[in-house]
Amino acid sequence: MHSVHLASIDLNLLVVLDALLAEGSVTRAAARVGLSQSAMSHALGRLRVLIDDPVLVRTPRGMIPTPRAQELIGPIREALAKIEATVARSPRFEPATARRSFTVATVDYVELILLPRLVQKLVSEAPFIDLVARPYDSEMWSAMETGKVDLAIGLLPALPAGFYRQRLIEERYMCVVRRSHPAVRGKLTLKTYTSLPHALISPRGEGGGRVDEVLAERGLSRRVALQIPHFLVAAHIVAQTDLVLTVPARIARVFAEMEELHVMKPPVELGGFSVDQVWHERHAKDPAHTWLRGVFAEIARDS
Repeated sequence: MHSVHLASIDLNLLVVLDALLAEGSVTRAAARVGLSQSAMSHALGRLRVLIDDPVLVRTPRGMIPTPRAQELIGPIREALAKIEATVARSPRFEPATARRSFTVATVDYVELILLPRLVQKLVSEAPFIDLVARPYDSEMWSAMETGKVDLAIGLLPALPAGFYRQRLIEERYMCVVRRSHPAVRGKLTLKTYTSLPHALISPRGEGGGRVDEVLAERGLSRRVALQIPHFLVAAHIVAQTDLVLTVPARIARVFAEMEELHVMKPPVELGGFSVDQVWHERHAKDPAHTWLRGVFAEIARDS
C-alpha cells in the first residue's frame, strides 16, 4: 500500500489538484492558479508520485480524472475550504462566554485602586473569566515571554526588548494622619512634618524613598518609626497612632473612606509617578489580551 506522510505533502499540490480536476486541462488549470504550463505539468508529475495514481488520463474526449482522483476531489475541496476559512478568519474574543484565566503581576497599590472595579466588571461582563494576581519577582519577564504572566502593572521604568507599555495612571502624593492628631490642625507645615514620626510603605524592605530624597535636598530628614511592606495595614495603624504617612493620592482617598483619617497636601513638593501596564509582543494582537488591556485602561481613566 502506498503510504504518504503529512510532512511530505506540499499543500500547494492540493490546490493544483483541485484546479486540474475542475478544468480537466493542464493549460486551463495553469491559468487558474497562475502557473506556467510547464510548471503545471511538473506539478502534475509530483501529484502522480504523491498519490501513486495518474490523476488525469488522456482520452478522445480530452483529459478525464481517474477513479482515485474522483474519490479525492470532494474531501480535498472540503479540506482546502476549511484551511482558507481558518486562515482568513479574524479571531474573536467574546468576554461574555469566554472561559479562561489571566495572570497579572502587580503590587498592592494596583490591587487596591484597580482590582475592585475590575472584579465588578468581570462579574457583570465576563462572568467566566478568572484573574490571578501575583507579585513582581525576578522571573516576571521570562514568565511574560512564555505566557505564564499576561500583564505587569505598576512602576516599570525600564523594559527589556520585546515589551510594550501603556500609561494608565499619573499619580501624586498626599499625607494622611488621624483626624484627632494633636500636632496637626488642618495644615501640615514642613516643621511639623519633619518632627513627627513617620510610617513608610516599603514593599521590598529597602527603606528610603522620594520623601527622603526631597528632604535631603533641603538638608532635612525625618524619622521613620515604622516600615511595613503593604499599604492596607498602614491605614489601620495610622488611624490609631500619631504617625504621619505619605502615600499616593488615590491610596489616601481609599484610606479616608476606610478610617477616620485626615488627608492633606505634603508641605514640600514631592512630584509624582506613573503607573503603566506592560505586555510582551507575543500578546500584542491577541484579542483576549487586547480586551483585558482595554478594561484596565478604562478602569484607570475613571480611578
